[in-house]
Amino acid sequence: MRAADLITATALMLLGGVVIYDAVRLGIGWDVEGPRSGFFPFWLAVLMVGTSAAIIGQTVWRTGRGPFVRRAAAGSVLAVLLPAAALVLATQFVGLYVASAVYVGGYMRWIGRHSWPLTVGLAVAIPVVT
Repeated sequence: MRAADLITATALMLLGGVVIYDAVRLGIGWDVEGPRSGFFPFWLAVLMVGTSAAIIGQTVWRTGRGPFVRRAAAGSVLAVLLPAAALVLATQFVGLYVASAVYVGGYMRWIGRHSWPLTVGLAVAIPVVT
C-alpha cells in the first residue's frame, strides 16, 4: 500500500505543479474586474500539492504494510470506476445528456437493483431537469 500511496501522491503533486505553473502564467492576482484567470486554479493546485505532501509524509511515517486493495474490495472499486470511465468515453461520442442518462440508468438498475420504472424515470428526468 505504501508504494501505491507514494506513487499516487507524487503524481498528484506533479499535476498540481503543472497547474500552478500555468495559473501563474495566466495571472493569479486581482484585476480591476475581479480575480484573474489563474486565481482559482492556482489556489486549488496549492491545496492539491499540500494535501499530496501530507499524504507522502503520512505514508513515510506509517508502519502498516497491508495491501493497497483486497480482492473483495476490488470488485466494488471496479463497479464504480468502470461505469464512470465509460461515461467519460461515451460523452465524447453521444454527448453529456445521453451519456449521463445511460450512466444513471445503468448504475441504478445493475448496481442499485432498482425497478425498471424508477430507473427509466430518473435516467430521463435527471438530464432533462439539469
